[in-house]
Amino acid sequence: FLSRYQLSVCVLEKEEDVCSGTSKANSAIVHAGFDAQPGTAKARFNVSGSRMMEVLSQKLDFAYRRNGSMVVTFEEAGRPQLVDLRERGKKNGVEGLRIVDGAEARHLEPALSEEVRYALVAPTGAIVCPFEMTCALAENAAANGAEFRFLSEVTAIHQTEGGFAVSVLTARGETEILQCRYIVNAAGVHSDTIHNMLGPEESRISIIPRKGDYLLMDREAGGTVSHTIFQLPGANGKGVLVTPTVHGNLLAGPTANDVPDKDQTATTSAELADVTQKARKSVPGLPTKLVITSFAGLRAHRTDVSDDFLVGERTEVPGFYDAAGIESPGLSAAPAIGVYLAQAIAGAAGAGIRADWIAERKGILKPQLLSEEERAALIRREPVYGSVVCRCEGVTEGEILDAIRRKPGAVSLDGIKRRVRAGMGRCQAGFCTPRTIELLARELGIPEEQVCKNRPGSELLSGRLEDRE
Repeated sequence: FLSRYQLSVCVLEKEEDVCSGTSKANSAIVHAGFDAQPGTAKARFNVSGSRMMEVLSQKLDFAYRRNGSMVVTFEEAGRPQLVDLRERGKKNGVEGLRIVDGAEARHLEPALSEEVRYALVAPTGAIVCPFEMTCALAENAAANGAEFRFLSEVTAIHQTEGGFAVSVLTARGETEILQCRYIVNAAGVHSDTIHNMLGPEESRISIIPRKGDYLLMDREAGGTVSHTIFQLPGANGKGVLVTPTVHGNLLAGPTANDVPDKDQTATTSAELADVTQKARKSVPGLPTKLVITSFAGLRAHRTDVSDDFLVGERTEVPGFYDAAGIESPGLSAAPAIGVYLAQAIAGAAGAGIRADWIAERKGILKPQLLSEEERAALIRREPVYGSVVCRCEGVTEGEILDAIRRKPGAVSLDGIKRRVRAGMGRCQAGFCTPRTIELLARELGIPEEQVCKNRPGSELLSGRLEDRE
C-alpha cells in the first residue's frame, strides 16, 4: 500500500522470503468481525479489512471464497453469549448476523453434532489463501518500485536529525546502516523487540508467542463442512475451529498455548490430540484418518496494558509507526491496517499517488484451470507446462519456474510450496522434492547442495555420492 505513493520503500526481512512467520501459519480465515469489542482497533480494522478483501483478491489475483461462518454452543446457557456476540457484531457494522437453533444449524451443516443447541450465523465470513495473498501483495509492491532485502535482520535503530539510522545484519554477516525518514514496525512476534529499540522505558511493550497447532486433512475430506465452524470463544481466543480451505482441504485448530520461545513452532502429540478432541465436539465425524500434515503458528499476543492491536505513529518517537500485537483477526485486518498506515505516512511526507501506479497483479498461471483446448495450446507453445513435477497437486515445471522468476521470487523449497503448492499434497513433497531442488539450483545458479528448505542452514543435501568415492 505504501508503494502506491511517491515514496522510496524498502522492506527488511530477516528470513529468506515473505510469508515466513505468522502470515504462513494461521487459520486462513477472513473473520466477519463480531468477536472484537466495539471501539477497539481490532474491531475497526477487522470489519473494514474484511470488506476490502474480495475486491483486493480480484485485483491481485489470489484465492478467496465467501463461505460464511458459524459459532456454535452446546448448552442452553450459551445462547445469551451468542446474543452478545450478535449485538457486538452489529455495533461493529457486521451485516446479516442471525441466531438459529440446532435443527436449522444442522440443516445448514449436516455434519454438526447433535449436541449443538444454537449457532450464530455470519454470512460475511470468508476463507482465503494466506500464502497467495502475502505473495501477491509483495509482488505488487515490487512492481511499483518497493525494494525487498531478505536475510536482513534489524539489530538496532537510532534517531537522527532527519529520521532514523537502522543497523541491519546481512546474510554475509556484515552490518549495514540504512537511513530513512519513516519506519513501519510489522515484525510479528518480534514487534516488541523492534518497538523497544527506541523511546522511554514507560513506552515499552511486551509480546508473548501464543502457539496454535493445526491438523490439515486431504482434499477427500474437504466437503465435510462448508462454513467455518467456531465454538464459543474463551479467554485465550476463538477456540478450535473446523473449516474448509480455498484449495479444497479441511483444517482443524488451533490450540492456544503461550510459549517462551519466539521460534517454537514444533507440534506436539498432546496438543494435536487436544485439537482432535475439541474439533470433534463440533463435528463428530471429523475424518482424522485423512490428516496429511500438522503445523503450528505463533500469534503475537500483547501482555502489556492492552491486548488490542497497536497501530499508528508513536507520540514519543515521531516517524515510527507500529503494526504490533497483530494476532487474530490479523489476517482479516491486514488490508485495512496497510491502507491506514500508508495514508498516514504519505500524509506526513506530503507524498502524492504515483502517476504510474500499477493497481493490479496477475497470479501464477494454473494450467489445471484451463480447458483441454487451452491447456493443449499452452503446452505446444511452452512445453514446460506439460511436465508435471508435483503429482499430488498437479503442479508443472512451468509454474515452478514462474514462481522463481517473479519479483520477489522463491529461493527455497518452502517459497515454491507457498506460491504453487508443490509439496502440499498427500505425499507431502515425497515425490517432487528432487526435481524442485534441480530447478531451484539451475535458476538461482547455485549447487543443489545449497538449496534450502527455507532459511540458510536448512539444506537437504550434504554432497554428491560421486564426490565421496
